[in-house]
Amino acid sequence: KKRVCVIGAGASGLTAIKCCIDEGLEPVCFEKSHDIGGLWRYEEKEKEGACVYNSTIINTSKEMMCYSDCPIPDEFPNYMHNTKIMEYFGIYAKKFNLMKHINFNTSVLSCEQEEKGSGEVWNEKTKETSDFEFDAVLVCVGHHADPYYPLDAFPGIEKFKGEYFHSHEYRKPQGYEGKRVLIVGVGNSGGDIAVELSRQAKQVYLSTRRGTWVFNRVGPYGMPIDFLVTTRAFLNWIMPSSIIRKAVESQLNEKFDHDHYGLRPDNGPFNQHPFVNDELPNRIINGSVMIKSNIGCFTEDSVIFDDGTEVEADAVIFATGFIFQFPFLDDSIAQVNGTESQLYKYMWPVGMTKHTLAVIGHVQVLGAVNPVSEMQSRWATRVFKGLATLPNDNKMLLDINRNKVSLQKRFYNSQRHTMEADHVAYMDEIADQIGVKPNMFSLFITDRKLARKVWYEFCSGYQYRLKGPGKWAGAREAIMGQKSRMFCPLHTRATTKSSKSKKKSLLSYYWLVAVAIGAFYVYRRQHLM
Repeated sequence: KKRVCVIGAGASGLTAIKCCIDEGLEPVCFEKSHDIGGLWRYEEKEKEGACVYNSTIINTSKEMMCYSDCPIPDEFPNYMHNTKIMEYFGIYAKKFNLMKHINFNTSVLSCEQEEKGSGEVWNEKTKETSDFEFDAVLVCVGHHADPYYPLDAFPGIEKFKGEYFHSHEYRKPQGYEGKRVLIVGVGNSGGDIAVELSRQAKQVYLSTRRGTWVFNRVGPYGMPIDFLVTTRAFLNWIMPSSIIRKAVESQLNEKFDHDHYGLRPDNGPFNQHPFVNDELPNRIINGSVMIKSNIGCFTEDSVIFDDGTEVEADAVIFATGFIFQFPFLDDSIAQVNGTESQLYKYMWPVGMTKHTLAVIGHVQVLGAVNPVSEMQSRWATRVFKGLATLPNDNKMLLDINRNKVSLQKRFYNSQRHTMEADHVAYMDEIADQIGVKPNMFSLFITDRKLARKVWYEFCSGYQYRLKGPGKWAGAREAIMGQKSRMFCPLHTRATTKSSKSKKKSLLSYYWLVAVAIGAFYVYRRQHLM
């Protein structure tokens, strides 16, 4: 068997191990901590790499985030707390017997690719280094490696006498009672921390340079929002992007006017990474969170913003994101510059004699990373076995540059937008390489009931187990039951209307949504413009 070194046992590392086993490869995983889970494993004390805070809840629903051959239990909530995610990882690892392949408390110090790969690891328990050999490598360390902490961009911070730190260090809201806290940055972490601290602190200020559009986890009819916007029917709905942008902006402003709340950005809703928060507008309207502009400078006990306003502050939390690095790889293998890297399809280094190294989970998808990492691992293991091929270096570089230009046109200039990808389009692209992309024409001929589910319901990972390499006998059943699993944790009390609502056709629902959006847009043009 070919021996594959898997670096990391988080969300990406676990599925990488499993995919190696599926292809008859021998995975040897090195995990620097004492357990699986990566950033989703909460620890009270500070740990190396990213860590969720105690209250973290995932922004993608359970059916969209699960691995393609291991549905999340029916009774689990649609948006899971980090402890539930860890529980699911445990279920996945046990089902496929993954734990025996993991070496815990072991860090990879170096990893060299020659005729035969070799590397050096450090065992934290024995305090010893040892060498190892391998045939291929799957790097599964994620892209939340090191906090991005640009203190030099904030004049006077060295004078500030209050505490300040990166959101990476934040764990719980206790200890901030009666304090005035400034959060810098309106990414998902910054928004969550601001909301949580606003229940304890005297006042919370949320500083943003550009503003943001605020999406909710709960969509129309109380369904998870990704259940509605990641369907093949919706994504293939042909309509000018300007009309879609206007319609979405109108819907978001119906919930609360982003201008009045000081959050409206210059860019459109689809020109940024989604900011998901269900509670921020409530905290703003009751005054516990106050939106502020970009920071001008710090004094000993206050902050002056670029609009000239000044507020006193006792603590500052920099939610300024992360940069990534691969310290165990030579720069010639994976060229990394903060948040940019030369990787074909966000996976493959260019210029290697043999494609025996792939980076897994190194992509910011507009959706869940788990099924994406799984799809990447399925592709990588087949390349390692010689069952799939990659284009030459020139074609890979051309694709990388073309993708960069596309991102620059779509998203505003920011370090967080250097590795964005649309969930379904990216999954389909890789699935095509493996031969597992659903054939809608064939499905509508052979199994119309299943075809309607695949086309009109959300694009779950099960769709990529219906045919081809890695075909799973339970895929059809999983797809047919995904909607009932979504409703299961909600139906904790019977009502007279619930049975009737189940009969509502999803096709009819989308038709109504289309008509409503179109009518609303026409109305706005005629009466408000």
